[in-house]
Amino acid sequence: MQQKLTRVLIVGGGFGGVYTAITLEKLLKGDPSVEVGLISKENYLVFQPMLPEVISGSIGILDTIAPIRRLCPKTNLYTREVESIDLKNRTVTTSAGFRPRASQLQFDHLVIAVGNVTNFAGQPGLAEHALPFKYLGDALILRNHVIHTLEEADMEADPELRRALLTFVVAGGGFSGVEAVAELNDFVREGARSFRRINPAEIHVVLLHAGSLILPELPESLARFAQNLLQSRGVDIRLNTRLAGATAEWAILEGGEKIPTKTLVSTVPAAPNPLVAGLQAKKERGRIVVNKHLEVVDCPGVWALGDCAWVVDHKTWQPCPPTAQHAIRQARCLAKNLVASLRGEPKQAFSFDALGKLAALGHRSAVAEVFGFKLSGFIAWLMWRTIYLMKMPGFDRKLRVSTDWFLDLVLPPDIVQLKLEKTPNLCREHFEPHEVIFRQGDLGDRLYVVVEGEVEMVEQTPGQTPHLLARLGPGECFGEMALVNEKPRMATARSVTRTNLLSVDRQAFQDLFAHHPPLRRMFQALIDERLHSGAPQASAAQAGPDLTIVTRQQAQ
Repeated sequence: MQQKLTRVLIVGGGFGGVYTAITLEKLLKGDPSVEVGLISKENYLVFQPMLPEVISGSIGILDTIAPIRRLCPKTNLYTREVESIDLKNRTVTTSAGFRPRASQLQFDHLVIAVGNVTNFAGQPGLAEHALPFKYLGDALILRNHVIHTLEEADMEADPELRRALLTFVVAGGGFSGVEAVAELNDFVREGARSFRRINPAEIHVVLLHAGSLILPELPESLARFAQNLLQSRGVDIRLNTRLAGATAEWAILEGGEKIPTKTLVSTVPAAPNPLVAGLQAKKERGRIVVNKHLEVVDCPGVWALGDCAWVVDHKTWQPCPPTAQHAIRQARCLAKNLVASLRGEPKQAFSFDALGKLAALGHRSAVAEVFGFKLSGFIAWLMWRTIYLMKMPGFDRKLRVSTDWFLDLVLPPDIVQLKLEKTPNLCREHFEPHEVIFRQGDLGDRLYVVVEGEVEMVEQTPGQTPHLLARLGPGECFGEMALVNEKPRMATARSVTRTNLLSVDRQAFQDLFAHHPPLRRMFQALIDERLHSGAPQASAAQAGPDLTIVTRQQAQ
């Protein structure tokens, strides 16, 4: 008689999920009666503590990651997004692959390790204009963006725009924000030496922190050392300061102060994963409540760990912080308890005494509290690198990272910009009241649709008072005349209130205009209406020939 197969399904490819799979493989030793599967949207594990060094290029982009298939070769890996979890019917639905159909995976035991997600709620404009810093892709995008701003600043003559290009703002004074701003500060100041027309003294790096001292997780003496060190290296630390919003031109602080910048990095506190919110399970502060064995309360066969779980240390009776070292220890404990459950053996309560806390400060310095001892400076930096190199999964990754670190000591930073993606054809933009969207005389590059708020169109003639042409509200569009005529903007567009827009780039607009006759007729009628109603001065003859040209291009 064939033995019943027990299916263990792990949701999440972070430290918690991957180390659960690794430990299960060791404990089960190829037991054919148990099948382990892991669902992750990526096929690799990111070693998060080293992510800030990707910004500066101290280590290679791929050297911070390890292939999951090599870390746990006996686990079935499903590289899909999770759409939903049905605890009652014990199924997990994943997104579609090449075929446009979702798939369902059955489970007998479910391990939830989905972590948390970036949340910009309550901060207008951050989703559109801030650069998050959580994933490998975020680090790569930030690095490319910073190099791009240096390239632009090197050739920019306008002093105001140049100042914004050379101002870099990081929001969040915890571990992520401090390590990110330290690497960013070192990188831009050292990299600027390769640009002939940039003086490193022009660079302004700002760290915003809501508390009275950065790194609140560390003892005050170490936090103060880190703060003083960063300030001595030119970082402008704004304490008791919160980020309230953002536009393409400004970082907006609570109280109304605006910092002109083209680079805003946000390490805001994360929010619970939406998958967790939809589960019929007990929660505490948005996290799944588990018992001392890491089993989800009142859900037999369901387990949870990591950032998405409310895990209370059995010794201290305090909730565990969302750190990698806690997630790894939870994973090992959970895997042992799951196997014990399968074999009818007693389970152990989770407890873990943190070995210490470390934060890298760039430029071969760090702060550390290890086994109660406080260290700072170069010695702490050596300890930081030694500990994390030992924790790095995979010998090949250890070798690559150690080689990168050695070369970083003797070689200048790499300032190559990798343009991996096209500018989005359709994107969202946020503007605060009385902010210019485009100016009269600018080249027409995008069409805009008002989603929320109000926009006014103003014609400006030298020596005369600006003339209000129109006010536009939700559902109305503007900017089409410059795209159709291929002429400069004939008016200035600016927001009246807080405004959210959808914008379509020139190429996408031209393609739609040329190949979709109803859309072409709609815009032709709109342009005629605006020309006859006193919109920006342009003759009907100007619009007509250009419309004809586009139509002929389509015919060709």
